[in-house]
Formats: sequence, C-alpha cells, structure tokens
Amino acid sequence: MADIQGAIGTAAIEGEGLTRFFERDAISVARDLLACRLLVDGIGGRIVETEAYFPDDEASHSFRGPTQRNGAMYGRPGNVYIYRIYGMHWCVNFVCTPGSAVLIRAIEPEMGIAEMIERRGTDALTQLCSGPGKLCQALDIGIAFNDRLLDQRPYSLTPTAPAPIISGKRIGITKNAEAPWRFGISGSRYLSKPFR
Repeated sequence: MADIQGAIGTAAIEGEGLTRFFERDAISVARDLLACRLLVDGIGGRIVETEAYFPDDEASHSFRGPTQRNGAMYGRPGNVYIYRIYGMHWCVNFVCTPGSAVLIRAIEPEMGIAEMIERRGTDALTQLCSGPGKLCQALDIGIAFNDRLLDQRPYSLTPTAPAPIISGKRIGITKNAEAPWRFGISGSRYLSKPFR
C-alpha cells in the first residue's frame, strides 16, 4: 500500500485518488483496504477482513457476464456493489477493474457503536461487524446504497496506518474455494472466522 497511500495520504479517498486506488487488480486492492476506515453516515470502523473476486473466477457474480443483478460490478473503480444472500443478509463489495470486486467481510467497530448495538441487538463488540451480513446490518447498508461511488454520501473511506496482513482460502463458497484470496489483519479480534 505504500505507493498508493503515499499518493493519497491520510485524507478520504475520493475523486482521482479513488480511481487510482481501485483501478488495480482485486488482490492488491483487497490487501490495501485492510486498516482503511469505512464509514456510512459517520458510523463504522477499520476494515479488518476482505476477499477478492475476478470475472474469470467461478465464485464471482460476474463469472457469466453482466446481468441486472450484478450491473454495479461493471461500474467505475470505487463503485459499490451490494447483493443479498440467503434472502436475508446484505453484502457490500467495492469494484476494482470491471467485473472484479472486493467483498468487505469484517470491520473493527470504532464510531457510532451505540447505533451498531441497537441495529444488531448485541453489545458484544467482537460480534457487531464480524461477517459481511453483520457489518451491513450494523452500518445499515441495503440495496438503496448500491451502485454509488465510495466518495459519494453516505460513504467515506480513509486510509490509516498499515497493519500486518494474513491470507488464506475464501470462505462460504463452493467454487474455486481453494484460491487464497481472503485477507485479514493479523491478530484482529474482529474477524468473521479465524484464518487456518
């Protein structure tokens, strides 16, 4: 992240900086998003876990090309793609190059914790945002926030100090499950599941 962070600094990632940050391969972006602070209407925290997806990846929603559902994956770099799983949980992804994206799997709660607790119905900090569905519930992310750039309201994305990274196989998928494209902050108590 050194080159990208050096170019952007510690201000919110927006405008041309947003394009530079996201117009790269999804693995690089997934790693560099770790420790960035994601806020939605001022509520959120540091990203601690991500997964990368590519157009030629059978596990990706873009594998069969553009559809009405995945259209946001073909937007500009830094676009937001939101989808529903199991008919009940929203998941949020950040678009890199067209058809590739990074799933945000977990954040460390920092700002707006009282609101997160109310939305999630638990005061266990390590459980507030420790999974893609949980963090969307905690941050009140739904389909209304789909297909917007990350430098548009209600989003804010800001780099913080880099952190040590671990990687492993993605989870919750059956296709191309061996790809080691899941990344996390080493030692974080806020991950969705431990790395093995």
